[in-house]
Amino acid sequence: MLKTLKRVFSYARPYQKYFALTILFAALGVSLSLSVPVFIGKAVDCCTGKGNVDFSKLFKIIFALAAIVVSSTFFQWLMSLCTNKLAFMTIRDLRADIFSKLERVPLRYIDGHTKGELTSRVINDIEIISDGLLQGFTQFFSGIITIAGTLIFMMTINVKIAIVVVILTPLSFIAASRITKASHDSYMKQSKLRGDMVGLAEEMAGNQKIIKAFVYDERAEKRFDEINTAYGKIGAKATFFSSMTNPTTRFVNGLIYAAVGMLGALGITGYSSLIGYMSVGKLSSFLAYANQYTKPFNEISGVIAELQNAIASAQRVFDVLDEEEVPDDSGKEVLSSCNGDISFSDVFFSYTPETSLIENFSLEVKNGQRIAIVGPTGCGKSTIINLLLRFYDINSGKINISGKDINDITRDSLRSCFGMVLQETWIFTGTVAENIAYGAPDATREQIINAAKAVYAHGFIKRLPDGYDTVISDDSGLSQGQKQLICIARIMLVDPPMLILDEATSSIDLRTEQRIQKAFAKLMEGRTSFVIAHRLSTIKNSDVILVMKQGNIIEKGSHSQLIKKGGFYSELYNSQFVS
Repeated sequence: MLKTLKRVFSYARPYQKYFALTILFAALGVSLSLSVPVFIGKAVDCCTGKGNVDFSKLFKIIFALAAIVVSSTFFQWLMSLCTNKLAFMTIRDLRADIFSKLERVPLRYIDGHTKGELTSRVINDIEIISDGLLQGFTQFFSGIITIAGTLIFMMTINVKIAIVVVILTPLSFIAASRITKASHDSYMKQSKLRGDMVGLAEEMAGNQKIIKAFVYDERAEKRFDEINTAYGKIGAKATFFSSMTNPTTRFVNGLIYAAVGMLGALGITGYSSLIGYMSVGKLSSFLAYANQYTKPFNEISGVIAELQNAIASAQRVFDVLDEEEVPDDSGKEVLSSCNGDISFSDVFFSYTPETSLIENFSLEVKNGQRIAIVGPTGCGKSTIINLLLRFYDINSGKINISGKDINDITRDSLRSCFGMVLQETWIFTGTVAENIAYGAPDATREQIINAAKAVYAHGFIKRLPDGYDTVISDDSGLSQGQKQLICIARIMLVDPPMLILDEATSSIDLRTEQRIQKAFAKLMEGRTSFVIAHRLSTIKNSDVILVMKQGNIIEKGSHSQLIKKGGFYSELYNSQFVS
């Protein structure tokens, strides 16, 4: 816990001036507020009996008291202002770090967590840290100053009663510490369940069509209810323990207040030799200080619940920040040009150690060849692309591009050699032109339009309300095929040395697909191209067709050669055209 706290506050180090000002204004505000009971006691002593009121002195005290209250409030406002500055700037840096971290972790980590859970850590957990840790810390610090200040003032009024207060005070600490220990584990479980619930909600909300089509509504509600019920139970447990802190400390503080009142009354009514002399005004001041002295314990105990929740959230955030990053490419060669030659030599790879996938995979690809990869689902077709672009690193073996080991060149220069169109489309919020120019932000409007025309997207784009300046997003109403055309136009605009098409035309009608295949054929001229397809009619003109099964190449050759062979490919091809 202390390690987590120290790490959170390390992010506040660049903003030490706000921290120092917070402490200064807190000290000034609390010090002024602590002098209020002294003036109240003096005011009480100005009213010693009926017809015996020193109004001139009383008015002076009232004016001084008003000035002190206004000044104390002003300094507390400045303290809050500095606290907010400190908190928001610290959280801004922490959120920037975790966002940057998510861009540097291996794809294996991203694939292993739901989008909702990662979003929850970036947004929800960091907000909890801001509210519970950084801003709660100021309240904690003010409480410490109040406790120390009231103790000093009480000592100046009556040492013996002040000692009694100090002796009884540890009871509050004991109660708070025991309850805090019990609530910590509950808040940790609550944070995890919160991430699970956000992840499920994001998944269900983003896939409503599939949920409705497969009548998954009731099962989705059941899954959510299970998590929500568990979240409610653990939240109630955590809240129960944390809520016990405040009434328990209030009960102890009530005992302290009662003890002060009784002992002070003894000092007034004739036991001054035992207790020490106490005037009515001094007793009033002492009772006010006793109340102020115990009040911070209540506030601190109230903050403890937020602190526990914030620490649990901070640990979730730091779990991401502590993840292993993709190794740095500094010192590696930048691949300035590639001739399209690619070789796989004895490549072994598996996503998990216990499940083997690709074993002893070897392949030689020459410049300009069009390589089609086919096979049943899960055979490793897309995995080959993941390894080629180093989204995942191979377990053993070697992959060369233009005679260079891909492990010896930078990832950016490696990936810049490829243009890739995936089966899953991705449209970001922006204009159509900006979406097409995603990989070439300096492209002219003419180049963007030519790329759109090449993939037959120009027609539907011109029919949009603002044409190429229409703002679109992933859920803006475009059909899946239209979004796919925009993604293909991106590749046309970039004009890369090599191509990867992973089911690139799966969402497009047959007539448009035929046109795009012609455009692709022109684009592929002189370029090494990898085509992954389930629709085998689209790969008949490939130079080499690789038939994969369970991570191995079981057949290799042209379409006509494989058909004549009458093997697995022939069966697969005929099954698509023969009922």
